[in-house]
Amino acid sequence: MSSQVKIGWAARDVSTTARVNIPGQMHMRISEGVQDPVTVTALAVESGGDAVIFTAVDSTGISSVVLQEVRALVKAVDESIPVEKILMNATHTHTAPDTADSNYVSDGTIPTEIEVEPGNIYRAFLVRETAGAIVEAWQKRTAGGVGYGYGFAAIGNSRRVLYFDDTSLRPENSKESGILVDGHARMYGNTNDKMFSGYEAGGDHFLNVFFTFDESDELTGCIINIPCPSQSSENIYKISASYWHEIRDLIRQEFGDIYILGQAAAAGDLAPRILHYKEAQKRRFKLKYGREESFEDEFVRSDIAQRVLEGFREVYSWAKNDIQKTLEVKHETLMLDLPRRMITEAEYLDQQKNLAELAEKSWITDGDPVACLKANSILCMARKRCQDIIDRYIDQQKDLFHHTEVHVLRIGEVAFASNQFELYMDYMHRIQARSPFAQTFVIQLAATPGSVGTYLPTERARENRGYSACCFDNLVAAEGGQTLVEKTLEILEKIK
Repeated sequence: MSSQVKIGWAARDVSTTARVNIPGQMHMRISEGVQDPVTVTALAVESGGDAVIFTAVDSTGISSVVLQEVRALVKAVDESIPVEKILMNATHTHTAPDTADSNYVSDGTIPTEIEVEPGNIYRAFLVRETAGAIVEAWQKRTAGGVGYGYGFAAIGNSRRVLYFDDTSLRPENSKESGILVDGHARMYGNTNDKMFSGYEAGGDHFLNVFFTFDESDELTGCIINIPCPSQSSENIYKISASYWHEIRDLIRQEFGDIYILGQAAAAGDLAPRILHYKEAQKRRFKLKYGREESFEDEFVRSDIAQRVLEGFREVYSWAKNDIQKTLEVKHETLMLDLPRRMITEAEYLDQQKNLAELAEKSWITDGDPVACLKANSILCMARKRCQDIIDRYIDQQKDLFHHTEVHVLRIGEVAFASNQFELYMDYMHRIQARSPFAQTFVIQLAATPGSVGTYLPTERARENRGYSACCFDNLVAAEGGQTLVEKTLEILEKIK
């Protein structure tokens, strides 16, 4: 039933100057300050007796513990808030604090003189601030309007490099137990290789934008949905929102201090970098920015923000001509059962062997403490990846399915559909191509009870192998990806 739409916004700075672990690589990085703020942004939209509370967090991923604790705290503060309507997504920066209960240092696994704050301390802060933003957004709901549209911004490119040969058979190939399983594909592989054949996927340069307005038709905020993880500065040792910081900064310079909620669309096989035009890029940046010195990918981030601003400006110029104030919200939240990516007996036995070999390796204690911590945490991660395979082999004897929460909703004539995965781009296109809505925002890395997001590759990626498409990285089979597509489309048809 259509009625007056009510809209509320809130945001929080969730940066920390504490010495915390920064997840996102195969080793620990202990933070050395704040490059730029990481934030939480909440948007409450209500109409016709239904609602959604979008909540975006600048983080690598959102654990089920964070989701459950946020919902519980929100409920405790304001029982009127429908916590099952909270849709939390990560922007997938690789430079945000860890939220795990402990890490290899704080739990005593790795001997080191480096002090690291346990992740549960930051998690308590993050949960408190996130819940506060949600409550504030909900309680600030006032009559307003919405608009939407799409533009273009070239950001995400395929990060899976293909080769004519199976790289695992190359004599120089060194197998890293518990880390990589390369084949015809390599994540971020070398393109200056005589066997380079191209990229597994293309890119998606659609910029989906959802605007909110007050009763006077003044812009108050927006959702920007980009098919790319925010991983420009993924190796630095400082807290950062990556390119989302520059995007927010540039848009606010032109449009005022509006709220900006970032979403990563399906982009498990995409990244904000180019791989085969690097020398041309160096020349571009030197001439454009007049210098070569910068922190990691500063110029890439600036370029991305400029392209997003141009796309945003173009979409706003015509989307503001169709502000909808009376509309219907329909929001379905449900658990799906998706087929597991089954661990074979051979994989199980291989990882038992690999784990035994890794267990014999000793800690490195001589030399620079930071270098030692990096090497030792790589060893810990390799052991963990082996152990995960062993545990999954045992678990799959009891349950053939992976259980995940999805949100599928409409706000007027625009739709949103979430998933917990680093979802390969093809699945998004399958949903959007068959969706009954003209525009469908797909949101990856949305929090779910029970687990945190992992890659969900396509059928062709499974055959090509490589990081993100091997047993270590996939909880759900490619067939489960298609099940996700079909179930999402069923719900979209239902709420149309």
